[in-house]
Amino acid sequence: MAENPGADRNPRFDDDLVGLDPHDPEAQAFAEHLDRMEKCEPAFTIEASLRGVGDFAEGSNRAGGLRWWVAAAIVVLVVLGVVVTGWHYLTALLEWLAR
Repeated sequence: MAENPGADRNPRFDDDLVGLDPHDPEAQAFAEHLDRMEKCEPAFTIEASLRGVGDFAEGSNRAGGLRWWVAAAIVVLVVLGVVVTGWHYLTALLEWLAR
């Protein structure tokens, strides 16, 4: 049974990446990178925000060394900010209920 070699092919290989091997993993990764770079979606929706967080997580998983540590520090600071803010509002709520 013959496989269809063009079934999973990115259309970038027909337009921007002419001459590159579409089965090469590095060329496929570069095509995915170009797709991410040229993504024009509204960033003000919840879905787009979550997609942006997912892209950040995927990018930080691919990173190594200092870049990984910087991404981890950003995540820790965001989580710490959420915890401190939640604690502040919880204590204010409890003080208000105690009156």
